[in-house]
Amino acid sequence: MTSQETFKKRIRARMAKTGERYGAARRALIVDADRPTGPAGERVWASEPEHTDEVIRTNTGRGWNEWCDLIDAWPGHVDGHPAVAAWLLSDTDLNGWWSHAVTVGWERITGRRVANQRADGTFEGSKSKTVTVDVVMLRNALFDDEDRADLFPGLATEMRSKPSTKVPRVAFPEGSVLFDLVQLDDGRARITISHGKLDSPEAVDEWKDYWAEWLEAIAAQ
Repeated sequence: MTSQETFKKRIRARMAKTGERYGAARRALIVDADRPTGPAGERVWASEPEHTDEVIRTNTGRGWNEWCDLIDAWPGHVDGHPAVAAWLLSDTDLNGWWSHAVTVGWERITGRRVANQRADGTFEGSKSKTVTVDVVMLRNALFDDEDRADLFPGLATEMRSKPSTKVPRVAFPEGSVLFDLVQLDDGRARITISHGKLDSPEAVDEWKDYWAEWLEAIAAQ
């Protein structure tokens, strides 16, 4: 079992014991997160960062453990993501993009953030597929209550965007969904679905499966 799987198991055990939601249980378990260590003082990663150690070292001049040590030693790290990213931008050679990327990696390694988690503690997943579909008709269906009910049978949804919005947002029983519909030159369309404001990584996995099946159904029409 990986360190990430072990950490998730501890979170779920605490949820069962206390009744806390995923985010609250995870935050409560970040004990001594400034520098979690295993035998011989080796840093234990709560979860894997998006970029490998080789990539981060090549692009920033330091490996992940070095960045984590540097951030942990800065007293302001307790103020969270915006403060850390701003400090890295002003006090190191990192540009804005890498300041953000390093901060996210540090958050994942120390357990402050896991894969698919946003800065506000919620989770987000996405699916994309290129299909043969009339973008205008699909967009109109999303804005029409009856047609939208046919698109998502059994689910209570609510349009949260104005008709002029380029990427409409629809509220679902869990979270909300952005639909990015792009007409391609070959007559097909690229549909990108971003499902945010979810409570846990498990919810992300469940909805990604749902959206994969939904996109297949749209492609088959």
